[in-house]
Amino acid sequence: MKRLALDEVWLLVSPQNPLKPQAGMAPFAVRLASARTVCGRDPRLRALALEDWLGTRFTADTLAACRRRFRKTAFVWIMGADSLAQIDRWERWKSIFHKMVIAVFARPAYSTKALAGKAARAFSTARVGPRRVRRLATQAPPAWTFFHVRLNPASATRIRAVRRDWAGRAP
Repeated sequence: MKRLALDEVWLLVSPQNPLKPQAGMAPFAVRLASARTVCGRDPRLRALALEDWLGTRFTADTLAACRRRFRKTAFVWIMGADSLAQIDRWERWKSIFHKMVIAVFARPAYSTKALAGKAARAFSTARVGPRRVRRLATQAPPAWTFFHVRLNPASATRIRAVRRDWAGRAP
């Protein structure tokens, strides 16, 4: 929030990622409750079932709906380098870059691949340097930046695997 000068951050819990199998995925209500727990009592952090509420399935549609419904809000789409590395597989991925400015955060084992990937190359001229990131929310898309930050080894895939392992054990 500080680096991008944001007033708040919305964690959007998706009913179902179209690129991920439903098998092994926690129920939507459980994932939403978990995200709300992560947000704690900080009023600037909000876990939302926005896609469920809007009736959207793809990020491009969700962002377009946000722009229509919240016309006076300056949004920044925040994602990890793992998402940037494979965003070219997303539905209408180029329109995402044209709908909203984007902040990408480094993720273990993905940063190099993401920065050399199709999306980073396609929008290389729209990349915002470190001196302008605090004004990213006020810039017109396409505009994106990449944050080289201390890496967090947490992985949703690994968390799901551990939970499956523990679920099968007797108390």
